[in-house]
Amino acid sequence: MQASPTFPEKSSAIDTGCLNLRWCSALLDGLIAAGMTTLVLSPGSRSTPVVIAAQRRAEIAIVPILDERSAAFFALGVARASERPVALLATSGSAPAHWYPAVIEASEAGVPLILLSADRPPRLRNWGANQTIDQTRLFGAFVREQHDPGLPREDAAALKAMRALGLRAGSISAAPDPGPVHLNLPFEEPLLPAGDCQPATTAPGIPLPCSLNAVPRQPPGAPFALPAGRGLIVCGPGRFDADFSAALSRCAHQLGLPVLADPLSGLRFGPDSVSVISGYDALLRNATLASALRPNWVLRFGRAPISKRLSQWLDGIPSILVDPAGGWSDPSHDLVQRHCLTPTAACKALVGIEADPIDHRWRDDWLAADRRSAERASQHLARSPWCEGHIVRTLMARIPAGEALLCANSMPIRQLDTWSGTRTAPLTLFCNRGASGIDGQLSTLAGLNHAGLHDGNRPTWALLGDLSLCHDLSGLLLSARLQRPVIVINNHGGRIF
Repeated sequence: MQASPTFPEKSSAIDTGCLNLRWCSALLDGLIAAGMTTLVLSPGSRSTPVVIAAQRRAEIAIVPILDERSAAFFALGVARASERPVALLATSGSAPAHWYPAVIEASEAGVPLILLSADRPPRLRNWGANQTIDQTRLFGAFVREQHDPGLPREDAAALKAMRALGLRAGSISAAPDPGPVHLNLPFEEPLLPAGDCQPATTAPGIPLPCSLNAVPRQPPGAPFALPAGRGLIVCGPGRFDADFSAALSRCAHQLGLPVLADPLSGLRFGPDSVSVISGYDALLRNATLASALRPNWVLRFGRAPISKRLSQWLDGIPSILVDPAGGWSDPSHDLVQRHCLTPTAACKALVGIEADPIDHRWRDDWLAADRRSAERASQHLARSPWCEGHIVRTLMARIPAGEALLCANSMPIRQLDTWSGTRTAPLTLFCNRGASGIDGQLSTLAGLNHAGLHDGNRPTWALLGDLSLCHDLSGLLLSARLQRPVIVINNHGGRIF
């Protein structure tokens, strides 16, 4: 590896600490303009200029968390609940590497994070300097963008560029394909100003262009044709706007299409849930039913569903994907159409399509089978000893309308998928399903509660497995932030270990 060149030392006439502070203030100007209001930081000296700059901004809530891994999952929870960019800050060296599991989850699940890694000066990289590594490509392909703007400069053009970088990072992280953006920030010592240091005023503030947050739309005149034969709508995990549930219900009714709703679609919990099918995992265990209910094509919203049985059953069926970010969620490689528009817009467009007379018996058969499956599940639980099914059913009945639940991966989310059924009372369900890891659950839960407390007071419960609890013991340090109980299923590591 070729070493970076050695740069000349700065003139002693320059207050390096003040220069660092103004540089960071300009960056925060842009991040705030892009909607960032929360900074989660872990202790470290090299990141001091960013901390001081943030302390001077009333718009930023600063949350210190000792452990970088826990801090990253906490930030993930805040960003997931608020749907706004959240900044993470750590010192140089191995510290930001502890973010990696949460960064992967944020990338795969589409959660907006701004990764601010403080760094030593470039002249020290690859020279054996203490606590100095190459941080510029630390997160590889799991970030939407990565930038290393170099050492702070004091000219007006450089400060303007830093404001623009903050605006760009925050905007790219938020839309149209949300995810992490990494900014590596090197600083020279001394890190603190020698005296009173006022923010620079040479560059004007930058308003957020609305076009940066615009969702890609279907090109004018692009076709949206449904194939012939019996169709099926599958709604997997995803973030859908408030109008989607009602629009989907109208569309499905008009076209006579059954709607299979994954628990992480949000469609199982609310007033429109009476028209969705939740017991498909049990239905498809019956080979005769699975064959009789097999469609000719599938219209898909969101990512791949939790149910492995459903995914296997759908394998080989031509699918149509609606994804506003232009993604390719197609693990079975059955995609025949992809439409880059919002799910609500897609449903409204489909309602306007002229079609042959609809035979609603296909949809009615699915709904009737789902009702029979739910009745048999209730009968089974009534005569069975206490098990995970009872826990899920009791929890679904106990959580008040409008509150939220975080469900851990592995067995808990599968048990919830099987036993939750539907309910007309609203419930927001969270799960770190991007990469389906079991780590960081308590820290994510603390972040969800933190965001809920500041955005309408939406408390979040938790359903965890014993192993996922043990994987985030440092998250117990954040337990004071929890507002609702944490239910832990002691199932000996999900019977996997």
